[in-house]
Amino acid sequence: DELGMTQVYIHPLAGVLSAYGMGLAQVRALREEAVERPLAEAVAELGERAERLGAQCAAELEAQGSAVDRVEKRAHLKYQGTDTSLAVPLGTPEEMRAGFERLYRARFSFLMPGRDLVAEAVSVEAVGRSDAPEERAAAGAAGRPPAAPIEHATMVSGGERHRTPVYLRDDLVPGQRLPGPAVIAERNATTVVEPGWEAEVTPRDHLVLRRVAERKVRYAAGTRADPVMLEVFNNLFMSIAEQMGVRLAQTAYSVNIKERLDFSCALFDSAGNLIANAPHMPVHLGSMGESIKTVIARNAGKMKPGDVYVLNDPYNGGTHLPDVTVITPVFAENSPLSLGRGAGGEGPEILFYVGSRGHHADIGGITPGSMPPFSRTIEEEGVLLDNVLLVEDGRMREAGIRALLAGARYPARNPDQNIADLRAQIAANEKGVQELRRMVAHFGLDVVKAYMKHVQDNAEECVRRVIGVLKDGEYACEMDNGAVIRVRISIGADRRSAVIDFAGTTAQLESNFNAPSAVVYAAVLYVFRTLVDDDIPLNAGCLKPLEVRIPEGSMLNPKPPAATVAGNVETSQCITDALYGALGVMAASYGTMNNFTFGNDRHQYYETISGGTGAGPGFPGTDTVQAHMTNSRLTDPEVLEWRFPVRVDAHSIRAGSGGRGRWNGGNGATRRIRFLEPMTAAILAGHRRVPPYGMAGGLPGDCGRNWVERADGTRTDLGFADETPMGEGDVFVIETPGGGGFGEPA
Repeated sequence: DELGMTQVYIHPLAGVLSAYGMGLAQVRALREEAVERPLAEAVAELGERAERLGAQCAAELEAQGSAVDRVEKRAHLKYQGTDTSLAVPLGTPEEMRAGFERLYRARFSFLMPGRDLVAEAVSVEAVGRSDAPEERAAAGAAGRPPAAPIEHATMVSGGERHRTPVYLRDDLVPGQRLPGPAVIAERNATTVVEPGWEAEVTPRDHLVLRRVAERKVRYAAGTRADPVMLEVFNNLFMSIAEQMGVRLAQTAYSVNIKERLDFSCALFDSAGNLIANAPHMPVHLGSMGESIKTVIARNAGKMKPGDVYVLNDPYNGGTHLPDVTVITPVFAENSPLSLGRGAGGEGPEILFYVGSRGHHADIGGITPGSMPPFSRTIEEEGVLLDNVLLVEDGRMREAGIRALLAGARYPARNPDQNIADLRAQIAANEKGVQELRRMVAHFGLDVVKAYMKHVQDNAEECVRRVIGVLKDGEYACEMDNGAVIRVRISIGADRRSAVIDFAGTTAQLESNFNAPSAVVYAAVLYVFRTLVDDDIPLNAGCLKPLEVRIPEGSMLNPKPPAATVAGNVETSQCITDALYGALGVMAASYGTMNNFTFGNDRHQYYETISGGTGAGPGFPGTDTVQAHMTNSRLTDPEVLEWRFPVRVDAHSIRAGSGGRGRWNGGNGATRRIRFLEPMTAAILAGHRRVPPYGMAGGLPGDCGRNWVERADGTRTDLGFADETPMGEGDVFVIETPGGGGFGEPA
């Protein structure tokens, strides 16, 4: 109450709470208390709290000897059922709602009409005047005539030559105005007044420059490729994707996206080709373009400003069902429906697309966390979303999405969490839309479009140069389930192209280790991008020199309704190692994402656990890092233990698990999770039977292991794909594989 808070916030450490004499259960009960009252009474209470806080702030400032200049009062508002609050000036309900909707639309690109607003908190800021002495008017200037120029010089501005007057600063008098072009010289500085600007001397003898002519729109670059501007645009495009990722992490609800950063953001051209991405999840980025192209093909001529689409269909550019992709078309700013021609020749012109893909903690399916070890069809893995309109005309279609999440045979267990994360993905996309429009306003549409092509052409040329030093090769990677991924890489006669042929790979499986073709392209794109030493974005240009052949009906190109949940996380890692094996550049890394899920009807959690990377010529492997097709974090123990009824007993490097060689492979990890209430836990992993290979005489890394230590002292050993009920006090133990060594060991 002293802080003016209308909602209690709980520190994740119960010990801190007990130090204040209040138990965790009491604080939880306090937070969950709901108080309903008439609107006028509630607004009046907010005003009273703000007045009380304002008086405290003002008194504190006055005690420090500062005169109070103003007191700013704000209400922190959010939509009922959401988590993101926005601060608006305290006022009438109508004023506060209008201010909130303006800020909410700018951040999320849509509104939620009819949804109540919640005042989460009030805050007050008192601003005091500084005690700097008041400046006096310039002395000795009264009666002096305006200064005349001492000479004229030639100045070039805006590509034009100007005869420019030169003034001495000491000669200028208060009130004198100097239109540009002009030069003002003084003892230790020279001020240049450009055409279209004006300099004025104030009564206190300050020199103030103001623009007096409207700035002409000029673009900083042409459409022809320039090496310097190419580097600028490479970084600009990547920066936009990174800003999208920051907003997604800030606004998401689930631990999976907010803490583990299991998401990806990227920019695409008007044809759906990947232009640039932030360094997020490689398996997402290489496959997201197929999702964009699906939306383009299915909605040709129908897309309009304010529309946003969502899908997770693995057979239309998705990876597996928990990876949900949100796609926003980017139109010209303030684009009316009658402007230009979009895809299909109708409606406004679509300039670009932005996309964000996030791994949702649960999307339904036969096990909590939507990573079932034993699924046989896509239906058993959760709710399938295929080209669904998520936002229409700037309004989120929440009721329709909830109906889809609840209407599947195995529905989502926590739709509120799904909706919250979808809102965050929409907000991330809106950040990309805003930044792309800023770029167009600064450089011009023709220039931005031209450099979108140039960055792809540059990536293509970089890959072609790398291909010139590679040799033909082939490799076969066996998985724990007996499936084999076989690949042959043939360098073209021109030494600037290559064929990647997966002929001989195992046929479509009855298990869920099938990988959609989009995942294969993602792995190929990632591997060849890592061979390029230049700092270029991973984009569609990297694939142009490569012809990828995937046998139809194989586990890398399955037919619906084959299950695919492990194909994205496990098979993708094996494809990567098979490609590196064929190229002969490094030993196998731990080759699995070690997918660990647990949950019940109230809680659902998913994480990937790091392992050791493979060694190569001149470098050892790295201990316990996320490698290759994954790039997520591990949830902080404090956050994990606060949000879920588990305890992290240990997480350590698994010493000696890396393969020996002239350069040793990296070590895996050991992770021990103790359960504090009954739940179901599952592991979906690899290299529990087949070790990660060594290269050039190096030894393989150690296999991983999983088991459960029961509270009664018994032990349950688990396979590479397994699930088990967990009781209170049971400990789930995961040992991840090490990477292979390179070269004969000493």
